[in-house]
Amino acid sequence: MKNIHISIRDQRLTLKENETPIGCYPVSTSRFGIGTEMGSMKTPTGRFRVAQKIGGDMPSDTIFQSRVPLKYGEPVPPTEDFVMSRILWLDGLDEHNANTRERFIYIHGTKHEDKIGTPASCGCVRMRNADVVELFDLVDEGTPVVIEA
Repeated sequence: MKNIHISIRDQRLTLKENETPIGCYPVSTSRFGIGTEMGSMKTPTGRFRVAQKIGGDMPSDTIFQSRVPLKYGEPVPPTEDFVMSRILWLDGLDEHNANTRERFIYIHGTKHEDKIGTPASCGCVRMRNADVVELFDLVDEGTPVVIEA
């Protein structure tokens, strides 16, 4: 069985199959630190699952607004934190992170690929667009995820 392990300390996501690493990617977690409070823009820790996969048939440079792909010519969201390429929407499985889905915590692509490897996000786990496309194709909804400090 596949599972995802994210190390905030190392800013690294490892995809494992039967505990054997089969993929390793640099990531960017929250620049505001670790936490689960609503509105904190912090990255939660604990046990999660991939609740929903969004964007599988879209080009890798797609920008999403509220999980809906923007059409060509539509104005981009008024934010620097674009959600791009693919979305793996996380659902918290522990009591302390049960609000993760309502906080809209994703693993997703970004236009800030130059900041991957350092804490720079607003709570989500950002990946390079090519990396999140690859990961998206390798995991299913329900895949276990662990995020640890």
